[in-house]
Amino acid sequence: MISRSLETTLNALALIAISAVLAVAFFDQFANGELPCPLCLLQRAGFLLLAIGPVLNVARGPRPAHYGVTILAGLAGAGFAMRQVLLHIQPGDAGYGAPFLGLHFYTWAFVVFVVAVAACAALLILRAPGEEPRTAGGRPARLTGLSLVAVVLVLAMAGLNAVSTLAECGFAACPDDPTVYRLLQ
Repeated sequence: MISRSLETTLNALALIAISAVLAVAFFDQFANGELPCPLCLLQRAGFLLLAIGPVLNVARGPRPAHYGVTILAGLAGAGFAMRQVLLHIQPGDAGYGAPFLGLHFYTWAFVVFVVAVAACAALLILRAPGEEPRTAGGRPARLTGLSLVAVVLVLAMAGLNAVSTLAECGFAACPDDPTVYRLLQ
């Protein structure tokens, strides 16, 4: 069994990992000039959805329902990523974007989503039994230290990705093979 404080710390570390995944994709977008396709954007949204459960766990205390939200988000994100993997599975298809450590970002995304679902399942199995933690008067707990940094990082990545997506797609549907930032033309 793991303690509540360790469980909260693991959730904060999960938020930092999600932020790191989004930061790598965001960095690649600008450093290599590879604009994300619509499925790529859905995968990024899936990572942001994946962060909802850990944010709730560090802000309100760990609860099984929060892990359920994360598992559902992980399954949706894995579905988005697998769709893109299957689009590029034909022999001779070079895939979308440059590979990273031998695999395309969408393949890595699928792996990370599956690992996140497995990690949530493990935490549900290992969490200490007992009454769920309560916050004073139903209000959120005060975020400090690692939890505060983790939540701020994931919120910053959400904001940056929202601005970037708006710049890329404008107020219309995103192009299948984006080459320019529409809003900046």
